[in-house]
Amino acid sequence: MAGIEVPDHTLLPLPCDGRGMHPTEGDEVPGFEALLADGETFRATTLSEATGDRGAVLVFFGFVFSAISDNWWRAYERKGWHEFDEVPVYGIGRDGPYGINAFLRGIDSPFSVFADVDGEIADAYDLLVERDGMAGTRTSRRAVFVLDDEGEVQHAWSTDEWIHPVPTEELEEQIESL
Repeated sequence: MAGIEVPDHTLLPLPCDGRGMHPTEGDEVPGFEALLADGETFRATTLSEATGDRGAVLVFFGFVFSAISDNWWRAYERKGWHEFDEVPVYGIGRDGPYGINAFLRGIDSPFSVFADVDGEIADAYDLLVERDGMAGTRTSRRAVFVLDDEGEVQHAWSTDEWIHPVPTEELEEQIESL
């Protein structure tokens, strides 16, 4: 809209491929089962199995072994996101479990990442977008969902910008309030 400026980090439901919008506050997220890689092993795990007693945080991103992924996952660790009480933080990326494990070992990460090799999880969350200049490659738009223990979204953030910083303080407040 003309004349309206939207400040950075404003939470807006963003349309994806004209189909709909990603889950927002109050929505129940789609459940899924995927290979969960922890840097050493991987196993088929459902979202409900992975959710902690107070909830979970889902961090959608494109690919491991990119400077962006390297920087953000190290930043989440520096901020102590791996130490939330009963609220585990999981990545969801398009790489396979062997590549994810190599990445997690390479940055000595305490996090685990779901392997969304075919993009079905990102698609179910209406986050799957085609990457410009990457020959038809589709990845997840960057997004973070804070879920309660029942899988209801308590806070949602997304951006079309691949390097836009995640509003960590805002998300941390929501996580602590679970």
